[in-house]
Amino acid sequence: MYIVFDIGGTKTRIAVTEDLENFVGVVKFDTPLLFADAMERFITEAQTLLGGAPVAALAGGIRGPLNREKTEIVSETVLVDWIQKPLVETLSQAFSAPCYLENDAALVGLGEASVGAGKGGSIVAYYTVSTGVGGARIVDGHVDVATSGFEPGKQVVDIDRTLHPELSLTGTLEELISGEGLQKRMGKKPYEVPQEDPVWDELAGYLAYGLKNTIVYWSPDTIVLGGSMIVGDPRIMLSVVREKTEALVAGLVPCPRIVDATLKDEGGLYGACALLRAKG
Repeated sequence: MYIVFDIGGTKTRIAVTEDLENFVGVVKFDTPLLFADAMERFITEAQTLLGGAPVAALAGGIRGPLNREKTEIVSETVLVDWIQKPLVETLSQAFSAPCYLENDAALVGLGEASVGAGKGGSIVAYYTVSTGVGGARIVDGHVDVATSGFEPGKQVVDIDRTLHPELSLTGTLEELISGEGLQKRMGKKPYEVPQEDPVWDELAGYLAYGLKNTIVYWSPDTIVLGGSMIVGDPRIMLSVVREKTEALVAGLVPCPRIVDATLKDEGGLYGACALLRAKG
């Protein structure tokens, strides 16, 4: 039996699988802010799902940047007590099995590239646009090698801070198109902004500039867009993003396929399955 997991700032999901394709059981709970409490809850929930079955390996994702060995997070704004805590070591010892850790957005991207909307793509760029903006580059079914991970939301697209000077601190894409950024600009939650508001087309335009950058420096054949600002309601419309991105890269490079993510809340779990399959 295998354990796969996805640890977010608000929710944790754990599943067990025999074949790394289908889940035997899945549980979701609020992520404890204290590391010790979280590990106790994780182990208890996983043992219940296992029903006494032995564990061959574990894999999962967690928010935040990881250390070079991918055994713990090195910085974080929500799970502060988890910083530099021995996550991989704790879980590996608890289940007497190897444990593999990856950034949560990267694992969702891997899931989408393996069995979701990006299936069939050789080089897949994944973006998640929700409270913040994250993503990863997936190459031939593997999270691409990186020195310090991937942060497409941190790219600067408003260099001189003229688009929204009241908002942009550093002019990043994340500040312009994230749910948090939209709330700061409009004084309301994204779901309170009706779909017919022109701001959604404006956000699509900003995202298109970010995707143009991604296209020229990652050279993907597929771009998968996920997160509540993309697949929620209301949302940044895919058709508008495609149109604006195609216009920006016209005459420069072919525009890759741009699609909505399809795995919803289980993308990270499917990504963990793909990671374990790659580990053999």
